[in-house]
Amino acid sequence: MLLGSIEAGGTKFVCAVGNEDYRVENQIQIPTTTPAETLTAVVNYFKQFEIGALSVASFGPIEIRKTSPKYGFITKTPKPGWNDTDFLGFLKNELDVPTFWTTDVNGSAYGEYTMSTLFNEKISSLVYYTIGTGVGAGAVINGHLVGGIGHPEMGHVLVKRHPNDLDFKGICPFHGDCLEGLVSGPTFEARTGKKGKDVPLTDETWDIMAYYIAQAAVQTTLSLRPNKIVFGGGVANEVLLGKVRQEFKAILNDYVDVPPLEQYITAPQVANNGSANVGNFALAEKLLSE
Repeated sequence: MLLGSIEAGGTKFVCAVGNEDYRVENQIQIPTTTPAETLTAVVNYFKQFEIGALSVASFGPIEIRKTSPKYGFITKTPKPGWNDTDFLGFLKNELDVPTFWTTDVNGSAYGEYTMSTLFNEKISSLVYYTIGTGVGAGAVINGHLVGGIGHPEMGHVLVKRHPNDLDFKGICPFHGDCLEGLVSGPTFEARTGKKGKDVPLTDETWDIMAYYIAQAAVQTTLSLRPNKIVFGGGVANEVLLGKVRQEFKAILNDYVDVPPLEQYITAPQVANNGSANVGNFALAEKLLSE
């Protein structure tokens, strides 16, 4: 049986078909243009295959409450043209397959959780952060995604300001200097005039960002006590994670026990930020079994 995956991003949609071992058998990228153009291309792709179920991990915010008349919508997104888009409704009108609907970070979180269980890590919980154009996080506890009246927005938590960064106001249009406003990819250019890829890893900006990311990891640790925290996205790299671990250790100050930090604060197991594909395949399969 084939399973379908849509990782819907603000720049591109990654559509894939995989097998029951969660291996990709076919995959394409579709530029994110208008909703009608993009979603029509998505539907045309999946019509080539006989899939048993589909899972969508979408940029947001999205409506995940099944009791809401706007369940399946992308809601108040800053992405031009996509505000109030009935994403899931469009798919259901065109594709007669069971479809799971969740956030992009939830898809990645479930993918990393699935990989950990497949490799017998014996974990019951995991939190996945993506740090890229924006910042978001998803959490899995005992195989269930966390979220009730909506999905978590851990990218918008407030953090204590670094003493060498007090003049930077942050770039979040809603909160200014929330986590996303201080560590997302575009903050490099706002601070330094350079894109992140052009900022040397020895630049103090990376230390400042590690300070903020470590605070988010501490908050997550104290709130959820997960077995693991994974950091993916275009900004995350091993040098940054090393700095985050150092800051985390200093801030937590041995208040609670956590696993060895190299095992607790990690990069994704799935290469090339492909965690969402694995998560979507697993969620699609789970949908069929329920």
